[in-house]
Amino acid sequence: MPRGYSLSAVVLSRNCEKKIGKCLASLKNFADEVIVVDGESTDNTKEIVLQAGAKFYSHKFLGSFAAERNFGTDNASSEWVLQLDSDEIVSEDFKKKCDEILPKTEYAAFKFLRKNAFLGHVFKYGGWYHWSQHLFKKGYAHYEGRVHEKMIVDGKVGELAADILHFPFDSITEFLDRQNRYTDLQAKDILDEEKELDIKKIKYNLTWKPLKLFKKMYFNKKGYKEGLPGLVFSILFSWVHFVKWAKVWEIYNNSEKALKSKS
Repeated sequence: MPRGYSLSAVVLSRNCEKKIGKCLASLKNFADEVIVVDGESTDNTKEIVLQAGAKFYSHKFLGSFAAERNFGTDNASSEWVLQLDSDEIVSEDFKKKCDEILPKTEYAAFKFLRKNAFLGHVFKYGGWYHWSQHLFKKGYAHYEGRVHEKMIVDGKVGELAADILHFPFDSITEFLDRQNRYTDLQAKDILDEEKELDIKKIKYNLTWKPLKLFKKMYFNKKGYKEGLPGLVFSILFSWVHFVKWAKVWEIYNNSEKALKSKS
C-alpha cells in the first residue's frame, strides 16, 4: 500500500472484458480502492471487476465522459484520484514516482506521460507519446466536455515523468467504430461552443485542416519514424477530424434549411 497518501483509481468501462483485467491487475497493491464506472456493459466486464475486488457502479452513459469521470470522483474516498480508461496499464515506474512525490507535494494535480499503442505498435513519435492530466487531489479538480474531456484544476499542476501505457485499438474496425461514436459527440460539442460558426469555417475544417493535421503528425512530429503504423495512424487521425466536421456541417446545414422553411 502507498505510504503517506491514499489513492483511489477511477476506471471507465464498457464491454471491455478483454482488457480491463490487465488494468485492474496493474492497480493491485497500489490503489487503496478501485472504482469502476461502467456504461451498462453486456459482456463479462462486471464479473471480472468484482472478482478483482473493485467497486462496480453501473452508470448509464448520457453523452458525456466528463460526467462519468465526475461521478467516479464523487464516489472516491481517498485523498488522491487517478482517472483511467479500461485499456490503460499503470507502470511500475509510475507507482514509484507517486510514492516519492505525492506525500510531500504542494501541487493540486499532475500531468503524466501517456504511451500509446496502435495495433500493438507502441509510439514514440507522431505526437502520440504525450502528457496526460488525470491525477489530482480530490476536491481540487473536475471535468468538462463530452469527448476528450478537459480537467479543470483549482491550483497548480506539476509534472510526473512516468508512463501510463494505453492500448486502445486492436483493429482498424475497432478504431473506426469508436471514432464514429466519438465524432457524434464532438460535433455536438463544437456546435455548443462555437459562437461564430459559419460555412467558411466549416469548409476550412473539411479541406485544409485535415491536410495540416497530417503534415503536423507525419512530418513535423516525425510520425514517419514509426513506419507503416505511423503513416496509417496519421491518415486516420486526419480522417477523424474530417468526419467530425462533416457531421458539424450536416447538423448546421439541416438547421439552416429548417430556418429557411420557417421564414
